[in-house]
Amino acid sequence: MKATLLIVDDDEEIRTQMKWALTNDFEIIFADSRAGALENVRQKKPAVTLLDLGLPPKPNDPDEGLATLGEILSFDRSAKVIIISGQGEKTNALQAVGAGAYDFLCKPVEMEELKLLLRRCIYVSELETEYRKLQQSAGSEPFEEMIGTSSQMQGVFSFIRKVAGTSAPVLLLGESGTGKEMAALAIHRRSPRKDGPFIAINCNAIPENLLESELFGHEKGSFTGAHMQRKGLIETAAGGSLFLDEIGELPATIQVKLLRFLQEQRFQRVGGRQEIQSDARVIAATNVDLKNAIAENKFREDLYFRLAVVVIKLPALRERGDDTSVLAREFLQRYAVQNGKANLTFSPEALRAINCHPWPGNVRELQNRVKRAVIMADARRLTEGDLELSDVRDGPAGMTLKEARENVEKELVLQTLQRHLGRISSAALELGISRPTLYELMEKLGIQKKSSGASSTPED
Repeated sequence: MKATLLIVDDDEEIRTQMKWALTNDFEIIFADSRAGALENVRQKKPAVTLLDLGLPPKPNDPDEGLATLGEILSFDRSAKVIIISGQGEKTNALQAVGAGAYDFLCKPVEMEELKLLLRRCIYVSELETEYRKLQQSAGSEPFEEMIGTSSQMQGVFSFIRKVAGTSAPVLLLGESGTGKEMAALAIHRRSPRKDGPFIAINCNAIPENLLESELFGHEKGSFTGAHMQRKGLIETAAGGSLFLDEIGELPATIQVKLLRFLQEQRFQRVGGRQEIQSDARVIAATNVDLKNAIAENKFREDLYFRLAVVVIKLPALRERGDDTSVLAREFLQRYAVQNGKANLTFSPEALRAINCHPWPGNVRELQNRVKRAVIMADARRLTEGDLELSDVRDGPAGMTLKEARENVEKELVLQTLQRHLGRISSAALELGISRPTLYELMEKLGIQKKSSGASSTPED
């Protein structure tokens, strides 16, 4: 079945030319005004719309075309609209891309170039449709706040389901940023203790001289500044769960007291003599190799075996396949709504960069990059530059990372433009980016078309 293509142009000759050129690949429908375009979008829901900015009643003014674009995207924020503009309207076309158009072409249109762009547009649309279906399918059976369709994460979810109903201690292993605290919270929420407290503490964030008091509490006068009796987190977590993050950094003296609590469910406050009982369930996490720490006498072996009754390994993001793009889109949707930018999407180049990046900071790094990009975004589509995922090579000494990246980008763009004699379309194709992205990059890097080897008669 052919995809539906809506052509919005008030010039009958242009409509006819496009129909003959594209009728073998698409089901063609037409409109010559804003009202006609919106009626077709609502009734036919075309896969792609080709939109001329110069529409009646003011065919020499882009306002009607831009207003049409805005109303189409208001009706369907995922709609794919390609702007067809005259040479003098290039600035307006770029403005339209910033407002949400997928791309633009300048008149007269090269049909082979248009067909290539349409194929790419349809492909992106199909990917987005598949993702929405996947999201709806995953949403029918949510797993707390954890997101993951990969086999690795499904395995983690299965472990959590099995262990949640017990009181056994759990040890969560994984690199920083893989979601260990979220996994701990999921265990708690799915356990019989879900109505009790969930207390979390980072063992590496509190000075050693305060950590013992924080965990076990203290009696009045037990040390300088102890003006009153205070309950510790183990006591506060009774009936619930205690999450000990960075357990590998726990000092040796505190390891002994924690081991005794795990063995007997009893402890003493700092400076106290009374035995206090607590049934808090301990869930620990670390990003270090505890077996190496045991070999180096930095961690007690008997404590390790008490903590590691059940071990769950959280996979690194780079090991999770398609989860990277699934998470990126979820974060984009979440932060776009929070910041009043609900129509934001990723450009194809941004999605490619997301999938190629190794993500050493894992899910936390991805979340932070997307959040920052949404806040700083000026256009509707986030680029790899917005995510700060452009390639970086070594630069001269004393140069900042940003300066080095911009130098490399500028050199690469200039060389590519010179090879293609300033032809924007050809250069963008070689660079693997869209023409709007290349125009924006040239503007950001201060590259003028005349300095890029272009002839006086521009191609684009």
